[in-house]
Amino acid sequence: MQDPKQLRALGDTVRARIVVLLRERAASTTELAGVLEMPKGTVGHHLKVLERAGLIRVVRTRKVRALTEKFYGRVARLFVLKGDESAPDEFRSGVLAALMLRQAADELLASGGDQDTSAFIHVRLTPERRRRFEQRLNRLVADLQRADDPIGESQALAYALFRAPTPLPPRGDDA
Repeated sequence: MQDPKQLRALGDTVRARIVVLLRERAASTTELAGVLEMPKGTVGHHLKVLERAGLIRVVRTRKVRALTEKFYGRVARLFVLKGDESAPDEFRSGVLAALMLRQAADELLASGGDQDTSAFIHVRLTPERRRRFEQRLNRLVADLQRADDPIGESQALAYALFRAPTPLPPRGDDA
């Protein structure tokens, strides 16, 4: 996914949560408002933004008294976010990765984290070794995507390989 309109739509944490919730099944504005603990009008606004961006669509309707209730579903089971030079300025310089990691952090906290595996490390790599690690990570992500099983439990993976701020240089002899 590289369309600026889609990236902007997912740049909001509420809309990102809605897309995650709709992964398992379609839901109405009322259902989503209940889960998100937000007013239906607010959720309806976010659904319209996602629909205009082409990320969700109305998959069915039903009559409830005199009103028609819409059920929204995702247009794809999997969205792969790609930020590059074609991305809008507000999603460059690590902003897209930071948004995804924030969403992952929110989901991790909400999950209770009783079965998480995590690490945050800093290492020094040559450009060649960094490139090889990036390729390995991309293959692992692709493997995980292929392992998706409709009867399995929902799992999440978040990663970012980035140039870390420069640490303090080694101490000189005069220190």
